[in-house]
Amino acid sequence: MNKLGIFVILSIVFGVVQTVNAQTSNLDMELEVTDEEKIILFSGFAIAVLGIFLFLARDIILRRKTSYDKKGKLESKKDKTFEKYHSDWGDDYEELGQRRNTKDDKEFRDAVNDGELPNYYEVIGVSSDATPEEIKKKFRELAKKTHPDRTKEDSEEEMAELNKAYEVLSDKERRERYDRYLKVG
Repeated sequence: MNKLGIFVILSIVFGVVQTVNAQTSNLDMELEVTDEEKIILFSGFAIAVLGIFLFLARDIILRRKTSYDKKGKLESKKDKTFEKYHSDWGDDYEELGQRRNTKDDKEFRDAVNDGELPNYYEVIGVSSDATPEEIKKKFRELAKKTHPDRTKEDSEEEMAELNKAYEVLSDKERRERYDRYLKVG
């Protein structure tokens, strides 16, 4: 056995012996804490509280400086408007409890679970490897044909589905998410 194992076993045996001894002997002693022991206890608790505080505040203490912080006195620093819109750290900031699940992710996931995820490529009439220009061109052609003002028919649902398909396929990130869920479904 290694030294650590022997130390652990001896500690357990020593603890058991002390416990048995304490239970069998009838000691009516009161706990007396000297002033030096009180100082040591208080210092220990103070250090523990300070350590916990520093651990919890580590992000604020160690915040990296941005180019905005290094600049001199800027007008936007007074009312913090620049930080609202140009913060470096805000791009990857994630709300507590959020896992980067967007509204689209939930919508696509629910549609896949229900078996109702429409194939937007078929709705627009393009292949799944179509370029954004091809998708835009085909969408405009179909929009001219199906728009309710142009056809004077009740084609609002068809136009809404066409718009939704174009919305998803024209945005690169949404299209990537949609393709992932389309493969699953």
